[in-house]
Amino acid sequence: MSLKSVNDILGCLEQQARWQEQPFQKVLHFWAEVVGAVAAKHTQPIMIQRDVLRVATSSAAWAQNLAFKRQIILLNLNPKLPAPLVDIRFSTAGWQNSSAKPQPTTNLPQEHPSYLGKAGAVQIDAAPAQETPQTAFGEWAKKMQMRSHNLPLCPQCHSPTPPGELHRWQVCAICASKQF
Repeated sequence: MSLKSVNDILGCLEQQARWQEQPFQKVLHFWAEVVGAVAAKHTQPIMIQRDVLRVATSSAAWAQNLAFKRQIILLNLNPKLPAPLVDIRFSTAGWQNSSAKPQPTTNLPQEHPSYLGKAGAVQIDAAPAQETPQTAFGEWAKKMQMRSHNLPLCPQCHSPTPPGELHRWQVCAICASKQF
């Protein structure tokens, strides 16, 4: 029986601790902090497979919305993990099997990822305001104008166009579809 120095024993213990680090457990620990409380209610990390995090979502809208934000989520999550993740995949698959589903609550409209209304403007009255289709369309048109205010213009039709469309086709999607 040989005696080992304290430094050797501490080195072995440190190696064992690194080996036992579970990246998935760390993801679970930091998930709500990284994505936010509202999104955390509607998502549940399921597993890490080949450095890709699989996340179940409560609806397709949440899956799509978070898929657009996955690079930002990765940038915030990777520094907290022992080995960086390559990608995140969001899907409704596995949500029914998820053990950490949110408890049934009254979902407020502003919690939905596609909500267009003003923050904090929740109508509590029993009788909603009578709104005509024309006023509803007018409100929607104003919101769309505000969203597209800083977008670059299509060189053909001069309509506001997402930069990705201009990069891909050099024109907006409408003008590109007319070329086909």
